[in-house]
Amino acid sequence: MPTMTHQVSRSPFSKPFYMRTLEDGASPRPQRRHTLPASEFRNLTPQDAISVFEIEREAFVSVSGECPLTLDEVLNFLSQCPELSLGWFEEGQLVAFIIGSGWGKERLEQEAMTQHIPGTSAVHIHVLSVHRHARQQGKGSILLWRYLQYLRCVPGLRRALLICEEFLVPFYQKAGFKEKGLSNITVPNLTFQEMEYHIGGAAYARRNSGC
Repeated sequence: MPTMTHQVSRSPFSKPFYMRTLEDGASPRPQRRHTLPASEFRNLTPQDAISVFEIEREAFVSVSGECPLTLDEVLNFLSQCPELSLGWFEEGQLVAFIIGSGWGKERLEQEAMTQHIPGTSAVHIHVLSVHRHARQQGKGSILLWRYLQYLRCVPGLRRALLICEEFLVPFYQKAGFKEKGLSNITVPNLTFQEMEYHIGGAAYARRNSGC
């Protein structure tokens, strides 16, 4: 079984566009100094943890009273499995992100909330969050689509799993997730539906996405 310890530098989203252009043999364009890409998708690193947590805290605490991931858990996942994360940056600022970790069982269990199991065929998507100034712009849907396409390039992955509240089920269904039923994971005063996405078309994705 191929492992999921896919190096971040191999991600099609982690290299600046101009580096991929040079590798493909195209003529380099003059680069302006001291400028940041207008829009960039890349794997997150531990250095992004504070920005991640600030966006997550604002998005979730006002709604449910707590964050899906603590700052320590964010740091832990971005250290252990950065290749299962994806951030959307505009002018160098994080505007939306997804954090995932490896999971090795058919259904998610309570331990999945804090564990990363390397070398497995499933990714547990812990959180998708968008900065308050970038909401109502379709960024969550775009980021999720980019993430699911990216997962096709990670060796060995076959499924993506997540839990969500009932009102979010239609959002994930539009992205191709299917309901697996009521989740076994419990949080005080909240119930969740578990959802699953089957990752396929890896050969096509590699031919067409630069994987």
